Amino acid sequence: MKLFVCRKLLFFLISAIFFIQIAKSQNITAKIIDSSTSESIPYANILVNNSESLISNAEGYFTLSENSSDNNTSLVVSYLGFVNKKLTVGELKEQQFIIKLQAAIIELNEVTISNKKLSPNEIMANVRANLERNYKKDGQATKDMIFFRTSTNFKPSILDVEIEKSTGFSKEALKKANTQLSAYTSKLPSQPPKEYTDVLCNYFTFKTQKDDKPYYLSKLDVIKATKLKNENSSASLEELEKSTRDIMLTHLDTSKYYRIKSGLFGSRDTISLRKDFNQRKKKVKTNQLTTTKASLSSFLSETSLLNKKELEFINDTEIYEYVYEGATYSNDYEFVYVLSFKPKKNRAIYKGKLYISESDFAVIRTEFSLAEGKKVSGFNMKFLLGVKTQENISNGTLIFKKNPIGDGYYMHYASKETGQYIYVNRPLKFIELTDIEKDVVAFDMKIEANTITKTEFLNISRTETSEATIQKITEDDFNFIKIKSYDPKIWKDYNGIEPLEEMKQFKTD
Repeated sequence: MKLFVCRKLLFFLISAIFFIQIAKSQNITAKIIDSSTSESIPYANILVNNSESLISNAEGYFTLSENSSDNNTSLVVSYLGFVNKKLTVGELKEQQFIIKLQAAIIELNEVTISNKKLSPNEIMANVRANLERNYKKDGQATKDMIFFRTSTNFKPSILDVEIEKSTGFSKEALKKANTQLSAYTSKLPSQPPKEYTDVLCNYFTFKTQKDDKPYYLSKLDVIKATKLKNENSSASLEELEKSTRDIMLTHLDTSKYYRIKSGLFGSRDTISLRKDFNQRKKKVKTNQLTTTKASLSSFLSETSLLNKKELEFINDTEIYEYVYEGATYSNDYEFVYVLSFKPKKNRAIYKGKLYISESDFAVIRTEFSLAEGKKVSGFNMKFLLGVKTQENISNGTLIFKKNPIGDGYYMHYASKETGQYIYVNRPLKFIELTDIEKDVVAFDMKIEANTITKTEFLNISRTETSEATIQKITEDDFNFIKIKSYDPKIWKDYNGIEPLEEMKQFKTD
């Protein structure tokens, strides 16, 4: 009997230890809500152990890595207009992984407010006057840990590609090729392809000299990268083109040279599928590292408040109408102006809100989207040439924080979504370049589709480093870890952006 009891006790202890170890090793997902309305709070800041800054996603959720899930881990949760909340992970567990933030009610004498009441246009004039001071890089050597997520979605409503003529091919061979093309294209409208890529990296930059001119040198060290996509589908026009071209290769002689003719117009460029021809034309070697680095650099440029072309509602204030919506308080309880904006002149295209620090006129947050009836750009020759494109989606949220190792501000979080409508209805003909009887392959294509791209950027931490350290870093190419469904275990050792439910539910074939 005693032996039986001892065995039961031993089994209980072993089980308890096992479950304790599991609890310790799991990452934690929590939700941030408004204490008065219980509504989720998106894009709230979560400072982890005073070293890493995370963000809640658009649904109010965030996840802590295993390394940050210890009961003693300290968290500071903050959001514009709410009281900061300090707690430990242990306390978070006791609260059933729900963090409730209370609206801030602060007496005006507790904050610094200028004696003069400024109009919205005067506030914006001060914003523009201080842009360089608040956002210009100081050239300091920095190391930023960045999480970078991109999703692409190709939604075709019509996708018809047919080979009308192929010199030297029988009707049966042509019919077989068209059946193959139809089988590929017909499933895409009902199963629109998607792709998600996640990249965690260290991004190093410093200011140096090149040809006696200032030059920013950057290096990228990718820690981990995943790609979630249906390998049997195409998630972009480029990949759709490649997949279609592979099918077309059976009708184009790879040893010959062609010119392209589309409708009434012909191309003067020489087209060839010969490997040696393409190798001669290829000048820049690209790989995953260079492509990812270029995408990151381009995104940082597009979302910079110093970019006069992209964020016109900050840099071209004459074409916008600004309205004072009230005031709130920053994470540091500083007074913040809240302005709404909308087009005043026809060439203005955005509407949204700006949150501006009263102390230095820095934009600490902005939310923008296309105003009704507006588009970023477009080309409409539908009836004459059979082509129409229209960039009809452009919205985003940008959040800035004070630079922890210097002056001014840096981008903490950014979310940007762009979309384009595409219509193509025209013939495409490949004509062999030769003086004798020519090979001709003619295609008839009709495409109507929408493409949507969303990019999220999170600067988890910024630390100071040295030029010598950055110079020694070797940039190595990397491969994406290909996954068939989102798996949080892959990211258990790292903090990042909690995916939305749409991404969690997406599974490949």
